Amino acid sequence: MLNRRLFLIAAALGAVATRLGLGSGPAVAAGKFPVIHTDEEWHKLLTSDQYDVLRGEGTEYPFSSALLHEERKGNFACAGCQQDVFSSSAKFDSGTGWPSFWAPIADAVGTTEDHSFGMARTAVHCSRCGGHLGHVFPDGPKPTGLRYCINGVAMTFHPVSA
Repeated sequence: MLNRRLFLIAAALGAVATRLGLGSGPAVAAGKFPVIHTDEEWHKLLTSDQYDVLRGEGTEYPFSSALLHEERKGNFACAGCQQDVFSSSAKFDSGTGWPSFWAPIADAVGTTEDHSFGMARTAVHCSRCGGHLGHVFPDGPKPTGLRYCINGVAMTFHPVSA
């Protein structure tokens, strides 16, 4: 049961964490993007899970995305604006539980430093709408050595037509 003392302690710890940058990062990558919507419009355009990840920089549960096992040829697009961001030819099984790619489509994503939760990571966002897609790590396969660890809920899949 939450009493006044616990509430005040939790509030103080939350304020300290926010001041130190230990909470979640900015809601969307800083910058101007070609696709802009109000928060209300984003809520109408996206499912609640998509909104949590793309606009709130959340993370889906590992192994929960159907796109993790998507093996057809095609492109993975940002669920916020439908810009193609990753090609199936760059997808690989990282064993992490999230769709992983060794490179994005040229000019489709941007990166920002993410210091949330006391970690130093590089966040990946869509270059068209600024939606948070996931993170990139330097432990991927050749030829880039990078692992773009992307939330499946932040993407849709467009298969190549037969």
